[in-house]
Amino acid sequence: MDERPGIREPPQSVFDSLKSIGPSLILTANIVGSGELIMTTALGASAGFVALWVILVSCAVKVVVQLEFGKHAIATGETTLLAFNRLPGPRWGTASWSLTVWLAVKLIQLVQYGGIVGAVALALNLAFPWASPSSWAWICALTASLLVWRGRYRFIERTAVALTATFSLVTLACATLLQWTPYRVSWSMLAEGLAFDLPASAVGVALAAFGLTGVSADEIISYPYWCLEKGYAAHTGPRDGSDEWTKRARGWIRVMYFDAIASMVIYTATTAAFYLLGAAVLHTRGEVPQGSQIIAALSGIYTQTLGPGAMGLFLTGAVSALFSTLFVACASSTRMFTDAFSQFGCLNYEDDPTRQRWFAVLAWALPATWTTLFLYVRAPLIMVAAGGVALAVLLLVVVFAAHHFRYRRLPATLRPTKVYDVLLWASILAIAGLGLKALVA
Repeated sequence: MDERPGIREPPQSVFDSLKSIGPSLILTANIVGSGELIMTTALGASAGFVALWVILVSCAVKVVVQLEFGKHAIATGETTLLAFNRLPGPRWGTASWSLTVWLAVKLIQLVQYGGIVGAVALALNLAFPWASPSSWAWICALTASLLVWRGRYRFIERTAVALTATFSLVTLACATLLQWTPYRVSWSMLAEGLAFDLPASAVGVALAAFGLTGVSADEIISYPYWCLEKGYAAHTGPRDGSDEWTKRARGWIRVMYFDAIASMVIYTATTAAFYLLGAAVLHTRGEVPQGSQIIAALSGIYTQTLGPGAMGLFLTGAVSALFSTLFVACASSTRMFTDAFSQFGCLNYEDDPTRQRWFAVLAWALPATWTTLFLYVRAPLIMVAAGGVALAVLLLVVVFAAHHFRYRRLPATLRPTKVYDVLLWASILAIAGLGLKALVA
């Protein structure tokens, strides 16, 4: 594939490894948007501090599964949906059961991203009321399309990093300044949030938040595409069974570990900040954001802590956070849908001109679809929550695939330590429990 310069020895020092990260930073721009600004603050508003542990566990528990997907891509050079299509189990024509489940969830997720388009439009309407939310929705969709239309990996990574830096700094600053307001967070409040308790009234929101915060099923599935485009697999080279290949593979897998962990630190800190703001301000005031007024309600987090003049700060953070999700979702979805069409026999994903042509077509088609859905439903919180529950179900496929990658596809020379396997099983069991809960909820 393009933008993979070929075999390269992996960096040895931590500093040089950090210079080679990037795929997880793209995921971070996707993660800290719909899940964090909307669902995390909604959970904080409805449950108070008691569910803080749900957010922290959600951010930490899925990372090892993400690493397993990235490791598989580096070792095999396979895209995720190609790997899904090779999983054992029933098939319908050329498609495996796992690919079929992915497609069903992805179609439901169109509604979720419609909610993101609406949330960005509502935020921009607050800042610039001279244009209606409907107009802003189309402007946001067209902007995302233009950025993704011809954007290759390097441009997407740099844009994602810029958006991530903007909303992370704004949110962390607001959470810090909260301590100098009547809504300050005390140690007893934090202790309540780490007591591993959850009221029945908050289970539904917590389920959706768990599905959306941290790396969701969608981000885990999209991660190998960014690892491949970054060049980790190409730098490792074709698997030839040599000691040199094993050494390179282990080195680039180590770089991927740095990539995922650095990203986890960023989105965990930002997610926790969003949650604390929702619990401290909105829950205290008895306000739970919903309907078309969600962005106006969320703005109270900032204006109630920093004063009316903070509306501009809120809108900067909200628009950058939500648009980053829209931007990265568009970029990753073009790749996944194109790969899905390839698995169904409609095209050849390995042919670069064909692949780029489909990326461009979908870059226009997907945002237009999302916007149309928002204009029909006009309930961003419900739309985003629907996607969160669907993604929680898809996590069952993700953990099955992770188990298969680890114990059926991973070369013996790349087997991890026992500690890693313990963490992987803890992650698999936690995620499977969430998926089963979503199925029976």
